[in-house]
Amino acid sequence: MFSIPGKNAVSITPAAAAQIAKLMDKDDHQGLRIGVKKGGCAGMEYTMEYVTEVDPLDEVVEQDGARVMIAPMAQMFLFGTEIDYEVSFLEAGFKFKNPNVTEACGCGESIKFDETLSAG
Repeated sequence: MFSIPGKNAVSITPAAAAQIAKLMDKDDHQGLRIGVKKGGCAGMEYTMEYVTEVDPLDEVVEQDGARVMIAPMAQMFLFGTEIDYEVSFLEAGFKFKNPNVTEACGCGESIKFDETLSAG
């Protein structure tokens, strides 16, 4: 597991925590699992899925009634990320402010990480 003792892998803004808590109330979800997968024009994409059962290998971050699980293979890519929830005139959704991203596509759906992260 990629973590620093006493420090969560990700931080959650109050807006994101409120939205995640609201989603958890639906169908008795345990939280949201966040990961990364290959794809998109920049090489990687974030994934989010409802969790009905917590995987013991997930890193669990709990804040203000919200629970986020970080998939094991994504922990090194997401370390230091701030998860926010933004509402604008045209859209609403989760936004990731990730210090490990070196490049992102114009639509914001696809990202590229520092090559040394995946070499480790």
